[in-house]
Amino acid sequence: MEQLLSPTPDTQRTALLRDYLPAPGHYDEIAAVEAGGRQLRPHWESFVGMLAALGLDELDARAAQLARRVRENGVTYNVYAEAEGAERPWNLDLLPLLLPQSEWAGLAANVEQRARLANAMVADLYGAQRLVREGMLPPALVYGHPGYLRACQGIHPAGGVHLHLVAFDLARDREGQWRVVSQRTQAPSGAGYALENRLLGRQLFPDAFGSHHVRRLSGFFRTLQNTLLGLAPAGSERPYIALLTPGPYNETYFEHAYLARYLGYALVQGGDLTVRDDRLYLKTVDGLQRVHVLVRRLADES
Repeated sequence: MEQLLSPTPDTQRTALLRDYLPAPGHYDEIAAVEAGGRQLRPHWESFVGMLAALGLDELDARAAQLARRVRENGVTYNVYAEAEGAERPWNLDLLPLLLPQSEWAGLAANVEQRARLANAMVADLYGAQRLVREGMLPPALVYGHPGYLRACQGIHPAGGVHLHLVAFDLARDREGQWRVVSQRTQAPSGAGYALENRLLGRQLFPDAFGSHHVRRLSGFFRTLQNTLLGLAPAGSERPYIALLTPGPYNETYFEHAYLARYLGYALVQGGDLTVRDDRLYLKTVDGLQRVHVLVRRLADES
């Protein structure tokens, strides 16, 4: 009589990783090369075990499910020059990027430091201008830049904060060290896509999200909401906040609409607004609605 044996977790994991090879010259997020061969990094072990238990057929099915949900949710990153049309579905990997808490804490602290530095530089360039006077920045680089707004010299923004949102593009080098590829301070995008990525990932792997103590995104959005409310003029009992978008042909329009809906703000374009007596208003069918805070999601040249 033939005896049927269920595969052990180790054999399942081995089968899953049998054909896995990292791209040459790139840091391997999942495994490290040790004396005994390639070994899973500790923070990936339980997640890879869960993937192995699901099996390749189920992972293929979930990848198809992910692509379908991206289409159904209308998650796009628009590309103007594409012959097939402007809207391109958002490209999202099936597997999330896992980082241990210790690594994330160091990375977050360094990114926060760069954000504070960027804000301090903008405050100085529109204020005391010590960077220019002490020779740390050449005057031609500042005054010759088309984006420098001379009329804003000496202006003090609400709360003393010039940059309320800053985004950084990060990548690892081949040794695994994180590098800042670029930083964006003018209408930075990414928060809405990150939230949608998280919601889709949680739907695909609910057990893994429940057991891995995933850091929540809600704190960021609560801070953003409170910050914007704090920018409203004094005496505004119920501040009205709107998000300004260039329109549906912008490459990140999905995020504009998504964030406006998620945060409860009005999504507006330039033609929806008017200024009366130095105050900003939204044109509505019921008349003019005072706008206390405007979140601008378009570049200066727009």
